[in-house]
Amino acid sequence: MIISASRRTDIPAFFSKWFMERIRSGYYVKVNPYNSKQKKMVSLAVEDVDVIVFWTKNPKPLMPHLKTLDELGYRYYFQFTLNDYPKALEPSVPSLKSRIQIFKDLSNLIGAEKVIWRYDPIIISNETTVNDHMERFERIAAEIGPYTKRVVISFLDMYGKVEAKLKKLREEHGLVFTDITSPDDRAELHRLMNHFATVASRYSLEMYSCAEKMDLEQYGVQHGACIDIKLIQKIFGSELRFKKDPYQRSECLCAESEDMGVYDTCKFNCTYCYAVRSEKTVNKHWERHDVHSPLLIGQLDNEEVDCSLQLKLFDD
Repeated sequence: MIISASRRTDIPAFFSKWFMERIRSGYYVKVNPYNSKQKKMVSLAVEDVDVIVFWTKNPKPLMPHLKTLDELGYRYYFQFTLNDYPKALEPSVPSLKSRIQIFKDLSNLIGAEKVIWRYDPIIISNETTVNDHMERFERIAAEIGPYTKRVVISFLDMYGKVEAKLKKLREEHGLVFTDITSPDDRAELHRLMNHFATVASRYSLEMYSCAEKMDLEQYGVQHGACIDIKLIQKIFGSELRFKKDPYQRSECLCAESEDMGVYDTCKFNCTYCYAVRSEKTVNKHWERHDVHSPLLIGQLDNEEVDCSLQLKLFDD
């Protein structure tokens, strides 16, 4: 079993104490995001967990606990998102300087092959132009190139809730967004990707895309999987057999996993994020967070506690 922690929220940044409580307890309870009455008990016993994939913009709160995970025998790696966006897009992330230092510290602690740099999503606007991305990508790569082996890129997907938030940015901040992936004219895409390829080669970074329909192989970009069996085999020497996750988009090549997260709980409140509707919703969920609960948000009722070993299974 692979544990995803998590596509739906930033567990290392905001829920490290809860995560370690669940590790000590040996399980957590997963809630169907589309039907809260459906719950599933998921084992976190070390013998049941092949690997944990952490997704984060700030792993610092979890880093003091990694030694404990190592001593218990857990295997893991990090998907570390590191962009350089204005506050209108990323209002609450730590400074770029501090995140770069955290990236280096994490790499020194666990090894460069276990820290994947995510430069995504790529958002093109009048405040984040192609030239801006070329400069920022190169500047960040110069800092963290020696501390990772792989960079993952993707372009912004216009989910319904994302489009509504971006419309608000257009109205309040005058941001105008451009889709350079349009098949009508990809001259700017070609210019950007050629530059990325040059920079990635300079720092010996393998470059992968995340759930992209476009074929970018001419730029040295392979179709990638964030929960990647080949990477797991390479890092840990494991011969795992996992099928593609059937509940992700068709373009997603990730292996199947159990996700620990809950939507609308990440306090970074990035305006392009598909996993958060609003800051107000996040705050409401946080009022129900209990570090000792098997649920990330809320509590099991008495009946569910008594029947916790027979909780209803579901597929999300």
